[in-house]
Amino acid sequence: MALSAAAAPRGAGRLLVAIAALAGIALTARLGYWQWDRVAQKEALQAAIDARSSMAPVGARELAASNLGDERLLHRRTRLRGRWLAERTVYLDNRPMNGRAGFIVVTPLQWDGAAVLVQRGWLPRNNDERTRLPPLDTPAAEVEVSGRLAPPPVRLYEFGAAEKGVIRQNLDPASYAREIGVALLPISVLQDDAPGSEGLLRNWPHPAVDVHKNYGYAFQWWAMSALITGLYVWHQLVRPRLGDGAR
Repeated sequence: MALSAAAAPRGAGRLLVAIAALAGIALTARLGYWQWDRVAQKEALQAAIDARSSMAPVGARELAASNLGDERLLHRRTRLRGRWLAERTVYLDNRPMNGRAGFIVVTPLQWDGAAVLVQRGWLPRNNDERTRLPPLDTPAAEVEVSGRLAPPPVRLYEFGAAEKGVIRQNLDPASYAREIGVALLPISVLQDDAPGSEGLLRNWPHPAVDVHKNYGYAFQWWAMSALITGLYVWHQLVRPRLGDGAR
């Protein structure tokens, strides 16, 4: 009778351990498959980006008339003719390129009532005097700009209120459009490195999605699932039997 009473708590404890182990195995295995699914999603996105890049360039009329909210034009090539709004040029600070500190130069390009922010390229920053800007040649005549449609410039963390001036940390198309009184499309253009680069560096990174982290996370979760399985089998099944055999 006493033996049965003592065995009951042990049996309940083993049941709780089994439930906890099964829950841990199921959860970690499911998280691994979720990361594997993220790999498939990202690879499909990369295929879509590559397909868009090979499509015919988007013209000014198509760009102005398109609904850019669905992002179907992102990463497509474009070729636009218009005039620079040189007086509206902004230098985005803390934008390194090739390991050097500098600015991304952004100037609106306007044509037939429409305008878009063009990320024209990179210029080095004066390390002794941050506000001393390098010379920049901006043609006054009509120009043809070719490049790749991209999201607005990446937003960096900034302390305090948004800056106003020529040198800024961030630039939002909607708020900047209200500031300068010019309707700007909610997209930007990464200008190609072509003849007449105005001394700007344009080593833009190729649009690509990173799947290596997801592969790593998937294998980590599966390894944890295997570890829980191994520990449970050893401590709850194999080791007790070995102890019984020794007695």
